[in-house]
Amino acid sequence: MDPRIYKMARLLPRLIRLRDAPHYLGMDRNRFGREVRPFVTVIRMGIQGITFDRLDLDAWVDQYKSRNGRPGHRKGDQLWDAKNRRASTNGPVSGISTNTSVGGEFAKALDRVSLQRQSATSQDWLRKPGKRRSTE
Repeated sequence: MDPRIYKMARLLPRLIRLRDAPHYLGMDRNRFGREVRPFVTVIRMGIQGITFDRLDLDAWVDQYKSRNGRPGHRKGDQLWDAKNRRASTNGPVSGISTNTSVGGEFAKALDRVSLQRQSATSQDWLRKPGKRRSTE
C-alpha cells in the first residue's frame, strides 16, 4: 500500500467531532445546525463530547445532492437543462393556415364589447346623485 494513501486514510476518522463536522461538509456552523444536525445521529463521547458518524454525514450529502444537485457539463454533450427549440423562420412560410378564426369574428366580438361599455357608461350618470343632464 502506498504510504501516502495510508496517511490520508488515517486522517479521516470514523467519528467526527461537532466542531469539525461543518468544516468536513464545507459549511458554517449555523447552517450545519439548521440543515444537517437534525437528520444525523448524534453520538455522545464522554461527558461533553458530541460526534457524528462520517458515514452518516456522507449519506446526508448523497441525499442532499440527489435532491438539489445538477449534473455537470460534459464536453461534447448538451447541457442537462437545454431545451430543444425549433429554429424561428422570419420569412413567409408556404402552406395552409390551420387557424379557423376569421377576421370578421374578432371584429364582431370587439363590437359587442364596445357596445357593452357604451351602454354601461351612458347609464352611469343616472345612478350618480346631483344634477341630471338633460337628454334633449
